[in-house]
Amino acid sequence: MAESFSTGMDAEWAARLGTVAAASLLEVAERLHAALSDVWPHDAVVIFTEDCTGRPRKKAGDPEITKNVTIPELAALRDQADGGHWVGKAEFGGMPRRVAVLGSATGAILVLCAPEEPPDETRVAYARAVWSVAAASIARQVAEAAPEYLQESRAVTSERLRVTAELTDRHVTDLESLLATLRTRDLDDARARAQAVDLAADALIRARSGADLVAFIAEEPVSRAFERLKSDLRPLSRYEALQIQFIEPPADGRALPGEVAHAARAIVRSTVLLMRDQEEVTRVRVQWNCDGTNLLVSVRDDGPGRMDSGLPALRQLAARATALGGSLDLESVENWGSRVEVQLPLDPPDTSEEPTESWGLAPREAEVLRLLTAGRRNRQIATQLGISENTVKFHTSQIYHKLGVTSRAAAAALATEAGLR
Repeated sequence: MAESFSTGMDAEWAARLGTVAAASLLEVAERLHAALSDVWPHDAVVIFTEDCTGRPRKKAGDPEITKNVTIPELAALRDQADGGHWVGKAEFGGMPRRVAVLGSATGAILVLCAPEEPPDETRVAYARAVWSVAAASIARQVAEAAPEYLQESRAVTSERLRVTAELTDRHVTDLESLLATLRTRDLDDARARAQAVDLAADALIRARSGADLVAFIAEEPVSRAFERLKSDLRPLSRYEALQIQFIEPPADGRALPGEVAHAARAIVRSTVLLMRDQEEVTRVRVQWNCDGTNLLVSVRDDGPGRMDSGLPALRQLAARATALGGSLDLESVENWGSRVEVQLPLDPPDTSEEPTESWGLAPREAEVLRLLTAGRRNRQIATQLGISENTVKFHTSQIYHKLGVTSRAAAAALATEAGLR
């Protein structure tokens, strides 16, 4: 059985791995669900990765299961798997279910809900290999901090609020249990007090771990974010004749939203590499600061001062900053050096006055325009909104008419200029 599966899957294996590896963050759960459906049959998949601050959980399959899955449930399963794989019954989607949990080198987990009995070792190895490729791809996309990822991450701050609401609901349940114990007439005072103490101790542990989890997903201390940047850049100064000077941010500076930390590290890494490729550059200075409202980044070299703002790579870096409502400026002085200054706001833009209202867009048209502006194609928009491609095309034509434009690019440009996120 195992041998026939292995020999018969070689070509399809490569094709499925390629499909999963090329998946965007929005598509990866669906593609994993499809790739593993006949290898390890299951009803739903959920991915949990703390590094992806916009959507730490990604889901596909039976919506009756996936819609109720909570972050605390996933965190408990991650601890249960401990980097390997685990199969058993656990609280998932608000009730006990049979699950299989696959860990990864990146710390992310994949949960298969209601899987069949564990298949032979060849199929388990196949499932783990496919998941490892997906986990590495997720980590790479987050680290690269492409503009569309940053826009999506900032736009779904509501996901963090939902996580907080889940934890609040759990704390309310704990308190209700505690009060019920204290009010019961079936226990004497000593037994009621002992039971109440046990309930309170368990609730306190869950509250603290839950608060830590929400904070970890939502934001990163600026000092820790900068240390990760230094670790990323250290090989350049260790193995090359390039001195990198780091000017530390204030240790008590405001914590950074996850998408801001990812963007800042990605921009600095790429800028340092661009500066290194110039002739005569021997030293680069990297400085972060925080004024309470913005993260301020400065990267300066001692090179010839001939960096060109028209470089495609620099335009890409500017797009990353713009995606978060920030800016990137280049100043080059011949024979003196080049300096890149970046400003990234720590808070999302005020969306109290939606431009979609002044354009007369219906709610569904506004959703389509946001996804179109984020670079999604019609098929991706249809999948995310649960509608057909023909319906997407109809909404798009209505959007063009109401915005007074005739192309996708023009609609996206107008929406971006108006601050639509």
